[in-house]
Amino acid sequence: MLALSRKQGESIVIGNNIEITILETKGDQVKIGISAPKSIPVYRKEIYAQIQEENRETVASLDLESLKKLF
Repeated sequence: MLALSRKQGESIVIGNNIEITILETKGDQVKIGISAPKSIPVYRKEIYAQIQEENRETVASLDLESLKKLF
């Protein structure tokens, strides 16, 4: 993991088209802004984990025999 120090108003760039800017710091919270193409999804980690779990549950509940009959 790369660890960087940034001050309010400073940014980091990921690849050619993602920019993360420190907008505000208050106590132990940091507000960040993310500029990225619409084609790149951006999620909070806890939301991403929830999506992954729901996808696993959906795959586990699939009736593969019924799907095979469609083809």
